[in-house]
Amino acid sequence: MSDLNKKTIVELSGMLERGECTSVEIVSDVLAAIDARDGKINAYLTIDRESALAQAEAADRARAVGKTGPLLGIPLAIKDLLNVKGQPCTCSSKILEGYTAPYDATAITKLREAGAVFLGRVNMDEFAMGSSTESSAFKKTRNPWNTDCVPGGSSGGSAASIAADEAVAALGSDTGGSIRQPAAFCGCVGIKPTYGMISRYGLTAFASSLDQIGPITKTVKDSAILLTAMAGKDPMDSTSVDLPVPDFGSLLTDDHSLKGMKLGLPKEYFVEGMDPEVEKTVRDAVEHCRQLGAEIVDVSLPHSKYAIAVYYIIATAEASANLARFDGIRYGLRKDGADPIELYGKTRAAGFGPEVKRRIILGTYVLSSGYYDAYYLRAQKVRTLIRNDFTEAFKQCDAILAPVTPTPAYRIGEKTSDPLKMYLDDILTTPVNLAGICGLSVPCGFSTNGLPIGLQILGDSFKEANIFKVGHAYEQTTKWHRQRPAL
Repeated sequence: MSDLNKKTIVELSGMLERGECTSVEIVSDVLAAIDARDGKINAYLTIDRESALAQAEAADRARAVGKTGPLLGIPLAIKDLLNVKGQPCTCSSKILEGYTAPYDATAITKLREAGAVFLGRVNMDEFAMGSSTESSAFKKTRNPWNTDCVPGGSSGGSAASIAADEAVAALGSDTGGSIRQPAAFCGCVGIKPTYGMISRYGLTAFASSLDQIGPITKTVKDSAILLTAMAGKDPMDSTSVDLPVPDFGSLLTDDHSLKGMKLGLPKEYFVEGMDPEVEKTVRDAVEHCRQLGAEIVDVSLPHSKYAIAVYYIIATAEASANLARFDGIRYGLRKDGADPIELYGKTRAAGFGPEVKRRIILGTYVLSSGYYDAYYLRAQKVRTLIRNDFTEAFKQCDAILAPVTPTPAYRIGEKTSDPLKMYLDDILTTPVNLAGICGLSVPCGFSTNGLPIGLQILGDSFKEANIFKVGHAYEQTTKWHRQRPAL
């Protein structure tokens, strides 16, 4: 390895432009890193080695005839619920074991047009249901900073691959924090874009009103470049929004002043039971933003305390409907039965893991006759109140600063026996999805035992430029993003 795998999109793009390396050399270096390290990290489910090298060769040929672009020849890892034609798409579930995607998701199509190289599939919680990547049917991914700890979830494989320098960037999905939380646990940058910013066509649905695709990267500017490439209206997704997409990367300059920006600090996000090191580290980051010129103002998000309850009603209800398609009839695992009902039951019993079954049952319950009004309808009303809180807060500030998680990464197996305890880890991330706004996680320090801590920067709908500006200014005037785990 020649350390090309350790560089960012911006660095590698510049090197490619100057002829200092080739895409084949970059991909070869990343594949060598995977071979050397992934045995103890378990980020990847499958590696499409021959195809990745062939894509890299094609990128080098395109560059030789004058094609350019920041993503041309850059290797990416893909969370195993985004369809990439010809690659597996199992959602880390036995019910889709052996399934091969017959088409590209729209986000993948756009990245393919930009010349990106797809390395393979990275691990995740089964059907994106989990916060630790422990519910995967195939393997447990480990945190590169401490392999006894979880990488977060559900995009744990994506975050671990970046922290371990086993990809230059990765794609994940965020339904209740599944990009931001693993990014924080693994010391990476992760963004949950505004709902509707990126087409969900080709993303295997968990909760359709909450899911959003986003990148996990080594720097804020890399995330901005990937978001620019993927964003935009798609006729295949009626929830995608038809708005101009700015070149987010070009908006990030060497001027790291935050003068003129108002940043909100919500008291509700510094919850009881929060790890004191997390609170101190995030408050230090807030003070750093003040020193960069930002005005810090107090804001209130009073209904955020209901977000976990609301999230786990709405998300499970939508999951119970979305996962009804996995019945053993059309694709995936099939267990024969004497009649269709027995076939469904046997197939789903064998194919789904405990966490997926738990959420399907809960979702079916809250949608059932007699409970719909009491639970689901009431949750939707409180969701509106949560959104209204953010609307009012953003009248007072340009962005909001908060922790990503109440604690750093915890040990593997520590919370698997208590699902409610694990659900509470999402208390600071789920309000963003319920409100449909954007959120960015950037590294802001380490605990005394060497685990990363993340700063969450929240912006109003389609105000990604604001959170990128704050994140980039903070990142480039601190050292945290430059630190790498010893592997």
